[in-house]
Amino acid sequence: MISLYVPGTSLLHRAPAWSKLLGLVLATLVLSVWGGEWPVLTGAAALTIAAFLASVGVAELWRQLWGLRWLLVIMLVPQLIFLPWQLALTNTSRVVIVVALAGLVTSTTRMTELLDTLEAALRPLRPLGVRPDRIALLLSLTISTVPLIAALATQLREALIARGRRGTSVRILFPLLVLTLQHADELTDALRARGLD
Repeated sequence: MISLYVPGTSLLHRAPAWSKLLGLVLATLVLSVWGGEWPVLTGAAALTIAAFLASVGVAELWRQLWGLRWLLVIMLVPQLIFLPWQLALTNTSRVVIVVALAGLVTSTTRMTELLDTLEAALRPLRPLGVRPDRIALLLSLTISTVPLIAALATQLREALIARGRRGTSVRILFPLLVLTLQHADELTDALRARGLD
């Protein structure tokens, strides 16, 4: 769901990285702190406006939200068991809106701009032992790994379909976990080879 930069000339593409990150942080805080349905409705409206400013059509926005369907299932089902359905739906909607907004930010902002902005924002915390360069690297790796894992899941699903099985089977979960851990090991080796602990 969290995609990488897509070149464009929209208003959101031209906005500075710090303003998009600040907007994302504020939206996350509002959705997390305020209770009830109004913040969710406001967040959905903000998502629609942001998609319009990013020149993302309704079909593309729906495609991105459809990519969250398994996250929805994983989040919604346990909540439906223990919470009233209205609260479960509201909680899940909050997460979907934040993830979709984050996807718009990363698809309209170059990774270097995001990391430079984050590093500059964390620089005042250096006397407290915070290492802005390491945090920026960690976020960079996290953001770039999410689409990679999604691509691995797609490959496994296509392999199942090629063998005549259902494409959305739970049979891909174990191989996906193995491939993800293998990627993490390779990434760790690459970082160590470059002198990063």
